[in-house]
Amino acid sequence: MSTVARTAVVVDAVRTASGRGKPGGALSGIHPVDLAAHVLRAVLERNGLESTQIDDVLLGCVSQVGEQTMNVARQAVLAAGFDESVPATTIDRQCGSSQQAAHFAAQGVMAGQYDIVIAGGVESMSRVPLGIAASVAGSPFSPGLRERYPDGLVNQGVSAELIAQRWGLSRDDLDAFAAQSHARAAEAAARGRFASQVVPVMTGMTDAGAVAADETVRPGTTLAGLAGLPPAFRTEALAARFPELDWRITAGNSSPLTDGASAVLIMSEQRAVQLGLTPRARFHAFAVVGDDPLLMLTGPIPATRRILERSGLSIDDLDAYEVNEAFASVPLAWAAEVAADADKLNGWGGAIALGHALGSSGTRLLGTLLASLESTGGRYGLQAMCEGGGMANATIIERL
Repeated sequence: MSTVARTAVVVDAVRTASGRGKPGGALSGIHPVDLAAHVLRAVLERNGLESTQIDDVLLGCVSQVGEQTMNVARQAVLAAGFDESVPATTIDRQCGSSQQAAHFAAQGVMAGQYDIVIAGGVESMSRVPLGIAASVAGSPFSPGLRERYPDGLVNQGVSAELIAQRWGLSRDDLDAFAAQSHARAAEAAARGRFASQVVPVMTGMTDAGAVAADETVRPGTTLAGLAGLPPAFRTEALAARFPELDWRITAGNSSPLTDGASAVLIMSEQRAVQLGLTPRARFHAFAVVGDDPLLMLTGPIPATRRILERSGLSIDDLDAYEVNEAFASVPLAWAAEVAADADKLNGWGGAIALGHALGSSGTRLLGTLLASLESTGGRYGLQAMCEGGGMANATIIERL
């Protein structure tokens, strides 16, 4: 491998459909290792590659316990039938885990240490429920952490409430954004926008036998229907601690628990050309930041500012933005702070409709961003992801 800095490109992006992350969901019968293995095999088959050509596999996963433990990436590589010589590692940067995997993969290519890498992620929230690690193995909030934050940190739902309060986002604002997410995702699906990305999964749990459509999208979602949902995160103790909150975050304006896996094929542009493969986009810039762990989900704002400064681009130079819809308040606050064009934001819907399979979401967004740029002829796209603990990743790609 060359040690000269090179261009890192995306050649392919695949994902499963999004399944509801609870018992009975369309993908709930599939072990997460096999879910990840499915997208890994698809990458090889779609691009005519042998597994021995892959230098490394980097997968994101948040709840690394139970079926997702023991380096789920390595288990998936083996389950996918890859040669035993192919290494793999699992990354946890919370919701941005697979976006960080893509960063590491691209940076390795640019540094000359990789030629071909698969980056991706997996999360089965039906089989490995959110928060189960702390319930079985103790709290991550150590005495030292509690000493620094004596009032205590809060869950992400409360952080989303604090953001809505600080940025003056009403319940109608949040619900309208959620309804728009479902409408945009439903329209994109009807027009076949996701067809090039989604690789059907055989489950035996549906009449058709294959899951090829996002189970989380609700085309009939209305503002009136959302208005009837109760606050999801209010407790008496939290209401006493935060008397300024009127509790606007509901299940309807939040991302649903989701099962899914995704992967992107990243390589040097030179290697892609040698193999007769078409580079679809190049990695233009990267950023990762830490931010206030109480607000927690505001990280995309400083991450965007940093990546724009590094890239020399302005927000108006970007043709599309994919900002993860963990909660409606997150992209709305982001858009207000960076003066983003709402028409360019999550044009095919976001995680409120398409789901948020935590470890998989980063490369799911990357695939959506790439496909949307290709459909419009846009040049630059930004992806930003809020992350637990108060962090964020940002990526700018350039369509080729």
